[in-house]
This record gives sequence, C-alpha cells and structure tokens, in this order.
Amino acid sequence: MSTPTRISHIKVFSDGASRGNPGPSAIAFIILDTDNRVLKQHSEFIGVGTNNQAEYKALISALEVAFSFTDRSVLCFLDSELLVRQLNGEYKVRDWVLKALWREVNLVRRRFWSVSFEYVPRTNVYMRLVDKMANSALDRVENRLGKNRQYVS
Repeated sequence: MSTPTRISHIKVFSDGASRGNPGPSAIAFIILDTDNRVLKQHSEFIGVGTNNQAEYKALISALEVAFSFTDRSVLCFLDSELLVRQLNGEYKVRDWVLKALWREVNLVRRRFWSVSFEYVPRTNVYMRLVDKMANSALDRVENRLGKNRQYVS
C-alpha cells in the first residue's frame, strides 16, 4: 500500500460561526495546494459556543487534517484579527476557554516545520466560501431541529 504524496506548502482558510454568543456554532475549512487546488473542504456543527471559540476550533480541525497532506509549511488565513493577533503573540489571551484552545493550536502546530497566521478580510473569495459552509452547517441543524430547540454542546 502506498502512502499519499506529501506536499511541501499548503494554505488553510478556516472560519467559525455562532448564532448568538454563545449559541449554536459550526466550523468550516478549506485546504489548498499552492496552485489553489482544493485538497479538502469540511464543515460541521460543533454544539454551543462563542464565535471566537468556533474560530479556534475551526483552525484546530483544519490543522489536524492538514497534517495528512504535509508536515512542512502551512499558511493559515483567518478573518478574525483577534485570533491572528493572539496566535502571533501580539495580544495576550485572557479568557480561560480561549486560552485552552490557543494552547491546543500551539500543540498541533508543533507537528509542522512552519505555521503562519494571516488576517484576510471576509471579502476574500475563500473566506466567503468557508463562511457560507459554516452557516450552511448551522442552517442544516436549525432546519432539522427547529430554531427554538435547545442545542447540546
């Protein structure tokens, strides 16, 4: 059995969404090669949380999947300036839940030779796509359970 070819550089676009803060939350990500070919895309409902928690969880999930494609260089694009600044060491993480998620990102990033985080506006074509994917995951749950149902995290 052959192992998949490893890629030296990939790009990750991730997003989290929460309807309410906290409220029902979902994550989405797209992993691309350097020619912008989609290697993997994923979205899912993750329970109840804040938007920032969903943003972190989307990134963690994306990095875990990214390892199946590379252990070298990962460029992560996020539309959350807060997360980018926290992950780049410009802001301290004060919230204890976000601090635990920040630590998890830093554990996962050790698997790679290089991981960088860049802010991109929501107008970016890939950010629009992952935003749509995360919101579609929330729509699917709301359509199945109804908007006034209690969500279990």
